[in-house]
Amino acid sequence: VQLQASGGGLVQPGGSLRLSCAASGLTSDVTPIGWFRQAPGKEREGVSCISSTDGSPYYADSVKGRFTISRHNAKNTVYLQMNSLKPEDTAVYYCATARMFIEPDYSLSCYENDVRGQGTLVTVSS
Repeated sequence: VQLQASGGGLVQPGGSLRLSCAASGLTSDVTPIGWFRQAPGKEREGVSCISSTDGSPYYADSVKGRFTISRHNAKNTVYLQMNSLKPEDTAVYYCATARMFIEPDYSLSCYENDVRGQGTLVTVSS
């Protein structure tokens, strides 16, 4: 089982990037996949996840309204479209299998599971 992330780079504030996560050895439509990030000196953060059942998305509050997660089942790939990027989005982003839960208030939560791909660096700077 492997996950391969790509699409990172240097972008100016307000710009956009699209990250891709190609899965092999598993199918993205039966396994939740998530995007996580870690900035220097900060704890790892769950950014966005997509459910394997109905495609329901989870977004961290810090990226809601700016990032969109999607999946292409035929290509076994999960995407993260990142718009209106901010300097605080600078981090190494990586995709991983995920566990998703419905909280008592019916919101979704997402946690990294057991397979993680290598990261791709996103730098937002002018």
